[in-house]
Amino acid sequence: MVSTPNEMMAAAESAQTSIFKAGKERTEAMLSMQKELLETYDHASRAWLARIKSEADLWSEFATKLAGTRSLPDAIESYQQCLSQRMKMAAEDAQRLSDECGSVMQKISRSMTNGWFSGRST
Repeated sequence: MVSTPNEMMAAAESAQTSIFKAGKERTEAMLSMQKELLETYDHASRAWLARIKSEADLWSEFATKLAGTRSLPDAIESYQQCLSQRMKMAAEDAQRLSDECGSVMQKISRSMTNGWFSGRST
């Protein structure tokens, strides 16, 4: 038990320092997680913008080919090629979306186990 005013003051300062240290560690862990997530979102955003451009290029190329066709079989072949490429792109989109969601979940899960919620530093 604390018996003198000086000991009481030292105990209070120690407790206060411990609380501030824990708060600082949690804040740093949270900011680190947010930084990682923002970097992941930025990377994903850039990839999706590139993907949108590739889709626009695909349909523009199809329109050009279609305008140059001279017969129905040529038009159908152009359409089939475009549709085949579009289906491939859709499969790639699904894989990319799955990978990105998994990456975000891993980062959140890792932050939870490394101390963001427990107060331990990462």
